[in-house]
Amino acid sequence: MGLFKRASEIVESQVNKLLDKLEDPNATLDLSYEKMVSGLQQVKRHLADVVTEQKALENQIHSTEKEIADREEEARAALKVGREDLAKKALELKQSAMAKLATLQDSLTKIETQVNRLKEAEQKFQERISNFKTEKEVTKATYTAAQAEVRMGESLSGISKELGNVGDTLRRANDKTERMVARAEAMQSLADEGILDDPLDNRDAVQKELDKIRKDASVSDELERLKAEMAEKKS
Repeated sequence: MGLFKRASEIVESQVNKLLDKLEDPNATLDLSYEKMVSGLQQVKRHLADVVTEQKALENQIHSTEKEIADREEEARAALKVGREDLAKKALELKQSAMAKLATLQDSLTKIETQVNRLKEAEQKFQERISNFKTEKEVTKATYTAAQAEVRMGESLSGISKELGNVGDTLRRANDKTERMVARAEAMQSLADEGILDDPLDNRDAVQKELDKIRKDASVSDELERLKAEMAEKKS
């Protein structure tokens, strides 16, 4: 049982990490803001419906109050012409209207309380949305800046690695070049000493030695000539 639980926890952890990588905080914040705005619109629509009912009740109250006044006038008019029966009937209708008025006024009181609560809730919700919008933009800007900084760091890290590789390559190339130069100098020295054979030189060893002696002698003669010339100029 413990093994399955541990496996489940590992899977859940990996899923959370994956979701964390896939989740864009900016998009999440924007979505939350849109949901809050949508919720505010619903509150406004509900408030509008309740206010509409309030206005309808107020109109009914005004009509009922007028009916009450009219019934009393009718009763007065009936009494003036000696029709007490009509006056009584008018007053009965007035009583019914007054009962209706009391019911309407009670309903209006309740709905006014509801309207006030909704208006207060709307105001608080509006302030909350405004504050959330400010915090959302600050958070988005901070996240975007941090994201740019991370990407820059990653780029610099990649550049450093590449430069490190380039440095290694350059060092290897310099080492190889130095070895090649040394080898070339060694080959030239061996060639000059006659240790290495030139495939294009058909002279034998005796001829090569004689040519070297003649070359050295020629150099010596030139040296002596220059010394003599310089001595004559001084004298």
